[in-house]
Amino acid sequence: MSADAPTRPSKQEYFLLLALAARTRADCLGRRVGAVVVRDDRVISTGYNGTPIGMPNCSEGGCHRCANRETDAYPAGRGYDLCICVHAEQNAVLAAARFGQSTLGATLYTTTRPCFGCLKESLQAGLTAIHYLEDWQPSPGEDEVALAAQYAALRSRFQTFAQATIADHRLARLLAEERLGSEP
Repeated sequence: MSADAPTRPSKQEYFLLLALAARTRADCLGRRVGAVVVRDDRVISTGYNGTPIGMPNCSEGGCHRCANRETDAYPAGRGYDLCICVHAEQNAVLAAARFGQSTLGATLYTTTRPCFGCLKESLQAGLTAIHYLEDWQPSPGEDEVALAAQYAALRSRFQTFAQATIADHRLARLLAEERLGSEP
């Protein structure tokens, strides 16, 4: 192998690249997220955030919150109870269930740190590890201290819960380009 040959990505980088690929299918007008569920080093399901099956996509007006995001009706971090979208992590776990794949002992790779709800569902589905690329902080709410404590309690139940790093400069560049929406 020559010195100029591309470096083979680690398994973690590979699964995170698949999550990034899944994210390209997301139709949310706010944040696009992709996720991959892996068991025994094999992908058992993927997911991305978007409206439920058979419903119009966000870009087609399917989500009231997305359709009104340019108005003052829903400032950042508000109106999630009106959002009809299924999160990428939820879609990945639900797809595994739909196709008869056990998630017990599986690992979730996701492009964004899971929200409180997705963390609960991942724990309930028997996932033991979560790796995410980008951090996400909830918007200020009514009881931030309680939320932080509950989130920490859930997070501690996973064998691994960590923000992933991508050592290979090419992969980091791909992530940065996708985040900016530019063409690679």
